[in-house]
Amino acid sequence: MRVRLNSPHSPKDQSDSKYRYLYPRSKYRGSFTPEKLAFNANLQEFAHKVTFICALETSGKISSLQAYKDIKRLWKQLKKSKNNLQIGQDQLD
Repeated sequence: MRVRLNSPHSPKDQSDSKYRYLYPRSKYRGSFTPEKLAFNANLQEFAHKVTFICALETSGKISSLQAYKDIKRLWKQLKKSKNNLQIGQDQLD
């Protein structure tokens, strides 16, 4: 069983407290570049999905092995994103 976690399309009114609770977003802090902003969004999504996977594993909905595989797959996607956005390529990041 592979867990697919797709964020629902954001509602037109993102002030909905249930949406904000389930899909929190933090403001970007740091020196701004579009690449860093995009990676920050990817990193937040990664953390959010890992939280869901851990909750599913803890509640017995998926096995520990499946949780590990899903998190590993997400990690590879995040790493690919980092490389594609060239984050950390120079010493000034």
